[in-house]
Amino acid sequence: MIRRIASADRYHADHGWLQTQWHFSFSDYYDPENMNWSSLRVFNDDIIQPKSGFPMHPHKDMEIISYVTAGQLEHKDRLGNQGIVHPGEVQVMSAGKGIVHSEANPSADTPVRLIQLWILPRHKNNAPRWEQRQFSKTDRAGKLLPVVSSGSVANTLMIDQDAVMYVSSLAAGQKTGIDFAPRRHAYLFVISGELNLNGDRYAAGDQARIANETRLEFIAVTETELMLLDLP
Repeated sequence: MIRRIASADRYHADHGWLQTQWHFSFSDYYDPENMNWSSLRVFNDDIIQPKSGFPMHPHKDMEIISYVTAGQLEHKDRLGNQGIVHPGEVQVMSAGKGIVHSEANPSADTPVRLIQLWILPRHKNNAPRWEQRQFSKTDRAGKLLPVVSSGSVANTLMIDQDAVMYVSSLAAGQKTGIDFAPRRHAYLFVISGELNLNGDRYAAGDQARIANETRLEFIAVTETELMLLDLP
């Protein structure tokens, strides 16, 4: 089963300093029929204006992944962690038993585009932690590059869930694919460009919610950036 959801069908909110597209119920957007896909609870596509951001606020028992596609994002938390996330860089914050953090755009003139995912953990009250890692466009060129996993995949950031996050950069006409074990879920997001998934066309901003498919084939129609999740 593959269900395509067009970009225009996402929930959009304009807060001035923040333009956001929410894929699932979040904040003041509530839809009991759209709460999650497997362990994926939140998928937000944000554009944060310069010198703006989310002030210090708490989280608990959530695996929070941030992927910057343009601009820069500054992370601070009350555990003493601080860092700048650049395009292509992945940040993982395991909230565990509790963490307080802020995410802001430090630039004076350039917006930041941030894709943020929340994944439900397997266990509660873990020790909170934070890490980030740079993955270059060359690293993901022409293939699905794993960047986050439960620790089962080498050279990835770790979360407490049986899930793998991939990113890919495909030139026009390039192909890639992946096999899945039966009864797995998957989630595709087209960050930019246009592609065919198993013969169906997807444009920038489109998503696919996928279940019980054992093979996915991607062909880029134009230069394309995509994100794919392998979920329980």
